[in-house]
Amino acid sequence: MDENTKYLGIDYGIKRIGLSISDTGKSFAFQRDYVYNDSNLMKTLMVLIKSENVNKIILGYPTRFNSEKTHITDDVEKFSAELKAAFIKESYECEVVFFDERLTSSLAQYNLANSGVSRKKQRDKGNIDSISAQIILQDYLDYIKNKK
Repeated sequence: MDENTKYLGIDYGIKRIGLSISDTGKSFAFQRDYVYNDSNLMKTLMVLIKSENVNKIILGYPTRFNSEKTHITDDVEKFSAELKAAFIKESYECEVVFFDERLTSSLAQYNLANSGVSRKKQRDKGNIDSISAQIILQDYLDYIKNKK
């Protein structure tokens, strides 16, 4: 494992993509701003991925409590394939890992509600998406650490 690399956490959404980034020690996840899911998405993500020296993406994988796919699971799988194609096109090595994201949006809303921020910020969907990405990435980092 290269000690100068980072992991990127992604909470995929039809309108917005929540982002988070790890430290180089892969112990802590930090909330990043969200980006819009538009025609510039891949270009925007590639700039971030290269500038932060990301070698692994933790992509939130939506499933129901009974482990069945949700209405957005197919979109997430398609997005993953597009990311991998972009890496090939750019000759950039980066792994994409799916990680269970059940309850992350609810937990993000709960955390915001109890953080003392204004009601307006609590309702900001982009803020919720970014916090969800942070939760996904931190859960993954904790899972890997506890697995060792």
